[in-house]
Amino acid sequence: MIWRRFRRHHLAMVGMVTIVILLTAVILAPWIAPYDPLEQNLAVRNQGFTAEHIMGTDELGRDVFSRLLFAGRISLTIGFAVAIIAELIGMTIGAIAGYFGGWVDSILMRFVDLVITLPTLPILLILSKFFGGSILMLILIIAVLSWTSAARIVRGVILSLRNQEFAEAARALGVSNAEIIVRHMLPNAIAPIIVGVTLAVGGAIILESALSFLGFGVQLPTATWGNMLQNAQSDMFLAPWKAVLPGFFIFITSLSFNFMGDGLRDALDPRMKV
Repeated sequence: MIWRRFRRHHLAMVGMVTIVILLTAVILAPWIAPYDPLEQNLAVRNQGFTAEHIMGTDELGRDVFSRLLFAGRISLTIGFAVAIIAELIGMTIGAIAGYFGGWVDSILMRFVDLVITLPTLPILLILSKFFGGSILMLILIIAVLSWTSAARIVRGVILSLRNQEFAEAARALGVSNAEIIVRHMLPNAIAPIIVGVTLAVGGAIILESALSFLGFGVQLPTATWGNMLQNAQSDMFLAPWKAVLPGFFIFITSLSFNFMGDGLRDALDPRMKV
């Protein structure tokens, strides 16, 4: 039933197919890429599209197509990791706040409001300056500031469930609060959580790209789509494809995840007709 609903959302299907193609390409990058992404050849630097280099070369003669494939591995890994960690943090805080209510809910939700009001990009820049540089630290930094929407969504779902009959029956049987939350509450919130993860991946890729473009993300020689954009600034008029291609991949990836998230939201909505 969910698949039938999802299949009717044509843009979501296009997004899913695009994501599958991108994931397959970056996973198979060591076999698909015609060159080592770090291999330099100054004799062909800033070369346009040719049979040997189908997407041209950069200022050091490195093959742009090969670098895009390997950069996609890093960018997509960061996107998925940030989305999963942020959803786990938000899900935990939202579930505790919604289930216990009262002063626990008030304190946690005021903390959520505080995090929401913080200027995200300046804080990311400061944290990345002092703690960034590595992929793991960048993932943690972005995730720490990206969990608030998940917390609010899960809290709302848990609030609507905590006083229903199945929850009261579980309490009467002596089931612990933690078990009620994990076994009875969160499974009912799985639909918005899945949609949230899907939408968060695109946002995380854009944030990583913005940080790398500004020079505060993953550092060279490790390639990401963001630092490939940053590296192309000096040759925008001489070799514009170095900026257009990574920008296109960031755009199409984020758009595809958003389309897929919209389709999943409609497909998982129990009020939708079959």
